[in-house]
Amino acid sequence: MLAALAGGVGAARFLCGLVDVVEPETITAIVNTGDDDEFHGLWVSPDLDSVTYALAGANNLDTGWGLAGETFHAMDALDRYGVPTWFRLGDRDLATHLYRTERRRHGASLSDVTTELAAAWDLGVRVVPMSDDRVATRITVRRPDGSSDELALQEWFVRERAESPVLGVRFAGAEDARPAPGVLEALASAETILICPSNPVISIGPVLAVPGVRAALAARRDRVVAVTPIIGGRPVKGPADRLMGPLGMEVSCVGVAEAYRDVCGTLVIDTADAPDAPRVEALGVRAVVTDTVMLDARIAAALARQTLAAVA
Repeated sequence: MLAALAGGVGAARFLCGLVDVVEPETITAIVNTGDDDEFHGLWVSPDLDSVTYALAGANNLDTGWGLAGETFHAMDALDRYGVPTWFRLGDRDLATHLYRTERRRHGASLSDVTTELAAAWDLGVRVVPMSDDRVATRITVRRPDGSSDELALQEWFVRERAESPVLGVRFAGAEDARPAPGVLEALASAETILICPSNPVISIGPVLAVPGVRAALAARRDRVVAVTPIIGGRPVKGPADRLMGPLGMEVSCVGVAEAYRDVCGTLVIDTADAPDAPRVEALGVRAVVTDTVMLDARIAAALARQTLAAVA
């Protein structure tokens, strides 16, 4: 059995490679919900949906999020009424959010709804949110006049295009949250625990902030292997560099190793960063060097195979 901490496009691609080398039913994907939010009266879980759509083979390969062949007629119609549509939801994607919102309104937990959606998409992988409780990633930014402002994650990432300089990050509600049903059990029983190549601050950070999760990983540290999302001092995709640097983290595979050193015994790094392997290992984290840029399904599967072999 495998458990994987996941969030964002990199995680979705990696999980698609993973299901090509192991039976999907052996995988529990524990997915970040720190960037969940309400838009147009609907509850949206971006990372859960990205993982679900990717595993179903229905995702937009160009953007890494949303559905392939999507249209945006509903958003265009809202524009007519002057409604802010900076967070654009596709027409078919709306069905997912309508279903999730209605089920939650009638008392279903996020875990329940996620299981139902995974079944509807015929996923073999068990997909679970990190928590059924609200944990909200908040980004403090500096304004041009020197003042500061706290934004919801999507406000900073999408509306402001991750351009506002970051001063701090917090996970509101994390201290009172509980892991979703099955999360701690999956971490305790998994033969291998994977940390997907996700943003360490806003994709994996919220998962680790849920009480009990970090301790569960630390207890299994020798069976935990992570894949760095940073290659050559830059993220493969996304704004990790705009978060790590301001928070005092080195924007490199070494910075990722430093962030995970208490919970992760092995880090998979790219061949481009092979010279940094001794620095990673100086932190007490074993470095495994391989190709990590998932340009296609074949490379993603090879990366998954190498990652599993790292702690076999």
